[in-house]
Amino acid sequence: MGLQTVDAVLLQKIFLSAAQNIESKKEIINELNVFPVPDGDTGSNMTMTIMSAARDVAALKDPSMATLAKAISSGSLRGARGNSGVILSQLLRGFCKVIGGYDEIDVDVAANAFSKAVETAYKAVMKPKEGTILTVAKGGAQKAAELVGETEDMIDFVRKVIEYMEEVLEYTPELLPVLKEAGVVDSGGRGLLEVMKGGFEALCGNEIEFKGESNKPASGKTVDTSEISTAEIKFGYCTEFIVLLDKKFSPKDEVDFKAFLESIGDSIVCVADETMVKVHVHTNHPGQAFEKGLTYGQLTNMKIDNMRIEHEEKLFKEQQSAEKSMEEPKKEEVKEPAKEYGFIAVAAGKGLSEIFDELGVDHVIEGGQTMNPSTEDMLNAIDAVNAKNIFIFPNNKNIILAAQQAKELTTDKNIIVIPSKTIPQGISGIIGFIAEKDPRENEKLMTEACKNVKSGSVTYAVRDTRIDGKEIKMGDYMGLDDKTIVSVATDIKEATILLADGMIDEDSEVACIYYGEEATEDQAQEIAGVLEEKYDNLEVEVHKGGQPVYYYLLSVE
Repeated sequence: MGLQTVDAVLLQKIFLSAAQNIESKKEIINELNVFPVPDGDTGSNMTMTIMSAARDVAALKDPSMATLAKAISSGSLRGARGNSGVILSQLLRGFCKVIGGYDEIDVDVAANAFSKAVETAYKAVMKPKEGTILTVAKGGAQKAAELVGETEDMIDFVRKVIEYMEEVLEYTPELLPVLKEAGVVDSGGRGLLEVMKGGFEALCGNEIEFKGESNKPASGKTVDTSEISTAEIKFGYCTEFIVLLDKKFSPKDEVDFKAFLESIGDSIVCVADETMVKVHVHTNHPGQAFEKGLTYGQLTNMKIDNMRIEHEEKLFKEQQSAEKSMEEPKKEEVKEPAKEYGFIAVAAGKGLSEIFDELGVDHVIEGGQTMNPSTEDMLNAIDAVNAKNIFIFPNNKNIILAAQQAKELTTDKNIIVIPSKTIPQGISGIIGFIAEKDPRENEKLMTEACKNVKSGSVTYAVRDTRIDGKEIKMGDYMGLDDKTIVSVATDIKEATILLADGMIDEDSEVACIYYGEEATEDQAQEIAGVLEEKYDNLEVEVHKGGQPVYYYLLSVE
């Protein structure tokens, strides 16, 4: 008869096996990047997204289908990074909307869940593109629907779904010419297939042992607390946990929960969505916080740090106000009224962070092309900015979806995502802000300002390939504009000047060069001198960016 149903215990094994499989294959997926630049991160983003959920799933003891669905949905939603990670989180979220209402999954339920997964993911993407992870997911859902009534064996069902998804993946180059020219299949689709294959191994009784991430990158800034005396710390335990909700968490529940936390401590963060509540509190009684949380659901991600011992602990970015209160314990803590406008930007490199600071950005999230911040990173930054209206500048096309997802999860502040795809666009957008205008007018002004700047970058090739008719050898220097590879050369100066030539026209007035951690100011000034001599009416500015991977970032206006 085969295996006709999957219960919660088996589904837990399936999910953890799926997560571990993509973790082990992430570098292979990263190498499928169309452009041969050293920042292919699809595999890493999808891995970190599913691992965020896997940690919650692994922590569940005696799981039910409902608690598993909540853990998978909320965990992947918080941990989503990059476009591929956000789409994966939406696929999982849609799947869990269906399975959470059943005790066991059979072919009918699974087919409905696959269909809901695809529907949810397509809705999350403003302009869905075929030939991507969405196409592979849709193919799997269509095959699942066809198999209803043909088989009741879950192993046979999933095997045939995977086989068809492999066929769809191999066809993706026919849907996206850029994939065909580069000689690769879609990396996000390959990642989804590895998730399915890992889960299938567990379904067949050959689960892949869950070990977690092998090299989880650090995120955020370290707060220096070395100058704080232990005697000045009023509440000694930094307590963090997540409540996986068992019932509806109403606005009144949220108010009551926050009031209780305030009665036992300070530095409180309490962020809720329909499936979970994220809690942070400084208290002398962590157990009381846990007990209160248990009245709303199951606890996971529990963490207690003794702040009197661990002076150098990493804190949530929103704790900066708490640090000040610890330094001045005699002053009664007074919460400042929220200002009208706040700004969040994503940037990698000390120099770029300092530029955004100087432009009035309240919070810079460390990240960018090589390290896409998660939805939770965005939520933490939003919590840290005390403003009614907060503008977020992702400064990377692969971070925009995570920012939009954070916007949807925020209910107490007006979040406006300015779709900046590059650092120069973000800088230009912030400069376009006018304090006297209302949020909607500023959104329009800053979005238009982003469109008025041309952006470019210079890096090196990590493999031989052919893109847009250009033959590229591993180690060549490449100049990329907003859309494609503009220049290829064996000399970095030549590649940079050729890129600038492709960006500068008769209307150009100002160009900026931001030199990275592997370039020097002298080298950048030399390139600036060549451009100013070549173009009479062009002013060229040089700034320290300190960004990794990219020797230079260029902007032309």
